Amino acid sequence: MTQLRYFAAAKQAAGVGAEEVVAGTLAEALDAARAAHSERFATVLGRCSFVVDGDPVGGRDHTLLALLPDSVVDVLPPFAGG
Repeated sequence: MTQLRYFAAAKQAAGVGAEEVVAGTLAEALDAARAAHSERFATVLGRCSFVVDGDPVGGRDHTLLALLPDSVVDVLPPFAGG
């Protein structure tokens, strides 16, 4: 299963630091996370950037970004500071 690791505001909105989902793409993983949490979480998720297996996603299409069964997705909201 793919592990989603939440940081800062994403962690607070989810109420957990990490969870596992079954997903073939990043879009599927994020949809599963949205379905499991509140609207507030979905709002925070919309502002986040993502790192999959150590590789920043950037502007790549989430529906085309394949995940491996043991992938780790870091969910990073905007951070203050530099």
